[in-house]
Amino acid sequence: MKSKFIIYFITSCLFFINSNQMLDAQTLTSFKEVKGKIIDENSKNILVFADIVLNDTNISTITNSDGMFVLKVPDSLINKTLVISHLGYQKKEINISTFENNSKIALTPAITELKEIEVKSFKNPEELLKLTLKKRGSIYNNDNTLMTAFYRETIKKRNKNASLSEAILQIHKQPYGNSKQDAIDLIKSRKKTDYSRLDTLAVKLQGGPFSNLYTDIIKYPEYIFTNEDLPLYDFRFDKSTQINDNMVYVINFKQKQEIIEPLYYGKLYIDAETLALTNAVYSLNVSNKELSSRMFIRKKPNRVDVYPIEATYRVNYRNKNGTWQYAYSNVLLTFKVNWKGKLFNSVYTLNSEMAITDWEITDAMLTRPKEQILKPTTIL
Repeated sequence: MKSKFIIYFITSCLFFINSNQMLDAQTLTSFKEVKGKIIDENSKNILVFADIVLNDTNISTITNSDGMFVLKVPDSLINKTLVISHLGYQKKEINISTFENNSKIALTPAITELKEIEVKSFKNPEELLKLTLKKRGSIYNNDNTLMTAFYRETIKKRNKNASLSEAILQIHKQPYGNSKQDAIDLIKSRKKTDYSRLDTLAVKLQGGPFSNLYTDIIKYPEYIFTNEDLPLYDFRFDKSTQINDNMVYVINFKQKQEIIEPLYYGKLYIDAETLALTNAVYSLNVSNKELSSRMFIRKKPNRVDVYPIEATYRVNYRNKNGTWQYAYSNVLLTFKVNWKGKLFNSVYTLNSEMAITDWEITDAMLTRPKEQILKPTTIL
């Protein structure tokens, strides 16, 4: 099985960064900054990964781990409406001109009532998934698309931040109907590392933004659901839910008990009307330390044992005018590091996320400076 991620645990530190390309958060010359917090109306709990979209545009963002969001809206669009949605909740619309910053926005849980005839329309969850994968060229964006994205990558030792990398990117998203690979341009970036918290060990994630792009199951099914891999999984329907007032099938999947190779387990959310994959949350089975370690670790010191204890992924898609498109992904990798001869071990967590903030259909091939083109082997 292919791995999306290659990790280096080494005793010398070398990171890719262009100091002349510092990240500038203010990318618009005249705008209103809209920010707030999304919570559950009943429990008051924060809602992570809620979608915030500027109506009738491609400008969007997503709430962070604290339920917070920030969106820069051009003055020319100040009369537009924010559409806020989250899986399992009723969507809410708010006019920007009346929006008060730093306010809490409560979403109401959706009451799911799936009619009996709709439940019976798909008795086999695996067949539903196969049909979803086959429809990628018809219900997902099949044009050349230029996306603007924000990327963040953090490394923690235990609970202390050791490294933070951020970048603004342009993604040349290939049509879903072909097998061409996406391309990424680095526009601006910055990095901050506290080497005292890394001790003598440097942790590097090869792939950077490409690692997040590869969570796009529809574009890159070869990383998880190949024709050869599908028979290795058990699939079953879970309780259906809603998103944006639309019914959504929920499929649970996990590897069969007799399979030794580390595979994935999680949930797939499929729109009941279009049969599009709207969200996926899944993890790698890391119970076999030796085999799962081989999937990630490219290089490490001889006197160190390294193995993953968590590998979790999320991908969200967004629908505009009946066409679905990659919108957000998050990767969380946690590793335990045992030094031979040392009493205590270390735990490192790598978290990367990429959010699409705007996109446009384009047929033009852009002329890009060579130094700005990222490769799948890039270490950010």
